[in-house]
Amino acid sequence: MRAIARNGSKAFYEGPIAADMVAKLRSLGGLHTEEDFAAATAEFVTPIRGRFRGYEVVQCPPNGAGLIALMLLGVLDQLEPAAEAMSAERWHAAIEAGRLVYRDRDAFLADPAQVEVEVARLLSPEYLAALARLIDPTRAMRELPPAGMAAMLPAHADTVYLCVVDRDGNACSFINSLFEGFGSGILAPKSGVMLHNRGFGFRLERGHPNCIAPGKRPMHTIIPGMVMQYGRALMPYGVMGGHYQPFGHASVLANMFDHGMDVQAAIDAPRLFPRSGAVEVERGVPRATVDRLARMGHAPKPVEKPHGGAQAIWIDHANGSLVGASDPRKDGCAMGY
Repeated sequence: MRAIARNGSKAFYEGPIAADMVAKLRSLGGLHTEEDFAAATAEFVTPIRGRFRGYEVVQCPPNGAGLIALMLLGVLDQLEPAAEAMSAERWHAAIEAGRLVYRDRDAFLADPAQVEVEVARLLSPEYLAALARLIDPTRAMRELPPAGMAAMLPAHADTVYLCVVDRDGNACSFINSLFEGFGSGILAPKSGVMLHNRGFGFRLERGHPNCIAPGKRPMHTIIPGMVMQYGRALMPYGVMGGHYQPFGHASVLANMFDHGMDVQAAIDAPRLFPRSGAVEVERGVPRATVDRLARMGHAPKPVEKPHGGAQAIWIDHANGSLVGASDPRKDGCAMGY
């Protein structure tokens, strides 16, 4: 850490730290070289933006799934919000919208350095309106219209998210993940660096946009978010939980902007998630809502493990104050200064 503080990212990708990682990987049969690490570059990217209930939502572009969060919010923005936050009607619309945009994720999301990802088309009002028109407010779609490729939703894994707002109003939304609980389970012994296994996000189907290839980044799930209004940061926020993240972003923002919850209540509220043909329902979702969703054609399935975790800071510009919120589902806390 001291070497990175002195010399920046170059200290990580070149020199003794990189040599330590390469030596460990090669001892396990890997083909990595120090030249591979030296050629790795972090990129400053232009954020992508969408609208929801009059607010601007900012996400990182592909190869991450921020695009899918913006698509989901864009579809929901085309629909009238349900009167009740925990009603079957609210969750039915979210589930159907989620099924459609996750279908597109599995078909199109990939490394834009190697494959064209049509971000502008996928976020266009015309396309989002077309998705919204596919949603029947009374029942679930039996089959989704094709997006191009079959869906694959690997297992969830763990992520760490934090956000900070300083006294000058600068806001940081930061997320990091090794994917599995200890990433690849490989530790570089001298530097103590744990290596991730995000390569698990690749596909093995030849011709798929997200097919594994040299020098290519996989589709990944980690997405730091930011809500803006009138050109200023209003709320850095993030929702952890692997593949749940885009759905979680939309759920938390809908709780706030459709149903009037404060930031902590929006995070605390019970969650559900459409996954692998079922709807995984946390404890706390009303029984009547679950029964109604079943009658609408969904397949509710109770789960013991909660969906993800979240952190957020609401910037109250009018009062000059900050409101921090932290999810009780995971380790975390809100701290002031």
